[in-house]
Amino acid sequence: MNITFCCTDTKAEPWLAGLRAAFPEATVDVWQPGAAQADVAVVWAPPQRFLDEQQALKALFNIGAGVDALLKLRLPPGVRVVRLDDAGMSVQMAEYVCHAVIRHFREFDGYEADVKAGKWSYRKPRDRKDFAVGVMGLGVLGERVARALRVFDFPVHGWSRTPKAIEGVFTHSGEVGLETFLSASRVLVNLLPLTPDTQDILNRQTLGRLQPGGYLINVARGAHLVDADLLALLDSGHLAGATLDVFRTEPLPPEHPFWQHPQITLTPHTSARTLRDESIAQIAGKIRALEAGQPIAGVVDAIRGY
Repeated sequence: MNITFCCTDTKAEPWLAGLRAAFPEATVDVWQPGAAQADVAVVWAPPQRFLDEQQALKALFNIGAGVDALLKLRLPPGVRVVRLDDAGMSVQMAEYVCHAVIRHFREFDGYEADVKAGKWSYRKPRDRKDFAVGVMGLGVLGERVARALRVFDFPVHGWSRTPKAIEGVFTHSGEVGLETFLSASRVLVNLLPLTPDTQDILNRQTLGRLQPGGYLINVARGAHLVDADLLALLDSGHLAGATLDVFRTEPLPPEHPFWQHPQITLTPHTSARTLRDESIAQIAGKIRALEAGQPIAGVVDAIRGY
């Protein structure tokens, strides 16, 4: 077996060492232009030339949950695109979202500002029943986030393209359920895959349906959010704030108004990082399963985009 590694902005050697340990019988190398044809590839943001040259690939293993950038490229005919199911990302995402929700609910940002100003202050405790959290996207990561939020007794709603059932979570689906889901939510967490149908879905209309004083947490893709619409809703007072981990342009340009907005908390696309050892183990297991003719999880439907 010939395994090739083509991951932009990723240190290759640790990945190669892990893959070679998992497949001592295989050839595992970093792709170079003109390289021999590989059977499978481990990729992240590969150039089009790589895909044009590697026409014999049986599978592309993407070292992340999001495959939107990969699906924009011309892929070899018949190749399977396989994404990571979890590989240690879901617990990180649950940590991040719970932290952001609790920070807003408990007004820790306000306390932090007061302390910096040398002010000793108290705020009236809020009633968590008034802070329903809506999780938009109920895949592996979204379901883990929704379950984690229930531990803190927040009312949790979930929305997905097709119906799903999660214990303790009010689930909604499809276009019919979207409006009900949004109007029931005071905090909105976006975990949708980026597809042509979901691009710009966080806009003036959808965010405007959140309960007054709503709060946005975007941990999916920057292209889901219409930046100007968020700023307008914050300035109008309909939204109380936002925590943003993803942006249309990354790194976020220094002149972008998000940097200085007092109601926006920014992090540099770090809500759930790829964990190398866990990812290699998952990829290796899937490659072995494919070799044995067994079905695997995480195969992307190119039409749906995830």
